[in-house]
Amino acid sequence: MDVTLTELEEAINYWRRMRPSTGEERALSAEVNALADAYALMIFERARTRPLSALAEDARLLIEAWRTSAEGNAA
Repeated sequence: MDVTLTELEEAINYWRRMRPSTGEERALSAEVNALADAYALMIFERARTRPLSALAEDARLLIEAWRTSAEGNAA
C-alpha cells in the first residue's frame, strides 16, 4: 500500500493536533518529526506517492494510526 503526499500532509496535521509543538522554541513532537522526515524526502525526490514499506517503522505506524482514526471518524 502507498501513501500519497496529500495523505502525509493530513497525517502530519492530525498529529500536530494530537501532539502540539511545545516550549518557547515551539519544538515539533516526535510524531510530527518522524512524519516530517518522510515528507521532506518525498518533496526532495518530487515523489507523489511512496510505498508504506519504504518508510521508517515509526512513520509507518503513525500513518496507520492516523488512517484508523480517520476511518473511525468517517463512520
